[in-house]
Amino acid sequence: MTWNPAKYAQYADHRGRPFFDLVSRIDSAAPRRVVDLGCGPGELTAALAARWPDAEVVGIDSSAEMIEAAGATTGAPGNLRFAIGELREWTPGPDDDVVVTNAALQWIPEHRELLPVWAAAMPTGSWFALQVPGNFRAPSHVLMREHAATPAWKPLLGGVLRHENAVGEPNDYLQLFSAAGLRVDAWETTYLQVLQVENPVLEWVRGTGLRPVLSALSPEQGAAFEDGYGALLREAYPRSDAGTVFPFRRIFAVGQKLAD
Repeated sequence: MTWNPAKYAQYADHRGRPFFDLVSRIDSAAPRRVVDLGCGPGELTAALAARWPDAEVVGIDSSAEMIEAAGATTGAPGNLRFAIGELREWTPGPDDDVVVTNAALQWIPEHRELLPVWAAAMPTGSWFALQVPGNFRAPSHVLMREHAATPAWKPLLGGVLRHENAVGEPNDYLQLFSAAGLRVDAWETTYLQVLQVENPVLEWVRGTGLRPVLSALSPEQGAAFEDGYGALLREAYPRSDAGTVFPFRRIFAVGQKLAD
């Protein structure tokens, strides 16, 4: 599956807000190394490098397109670098005092099995912060799955889309982190994003959740799928005087590893 960094960045302000809410709960004064797992185009990773200028900050992403865009960022801090890597194959190092993963683990079905393994390998006192989408049961995702399951599309899209169990609930991550020896803070937030462009929810999901569908179809098929799906979204998310309101539920957990 390929990624389009420009499309992903279309709603950068909206997408960035959960990131800053997440990292505001990390109380690490002078980490040695900060890792951003699933760093995307890198603007938010650069914010980590600016916050901790004495730390080595590394952004890791499996998408060559995203890493290329991240490496082209102008004015990047000198303590920042990026690398291509599969997150499921990553292992914490002894100096990884802060690990952040923002809107990435939902792409890894086994991430709830990986979290205790990562926590066990991290140094005492280190911090792990995650944010994942909590909107798999929202109309934006339910309608996408239902449309993909219609007779016209099921032969091409069977098994392509993630289901509602792609992520856990806040309590799931609280229990996972606690069992792994972390002091944990877990919560959820639903942001009411007010979007203004034509059929804005379709524009939004083109940058993320719709990518597997578009990657599995030809350009002509993708346009046809979007025609039907877009009509469903316009009905589910009607425009108001303020714009189109798109509830955006996110799930957060931040943990600090305690002494053994």
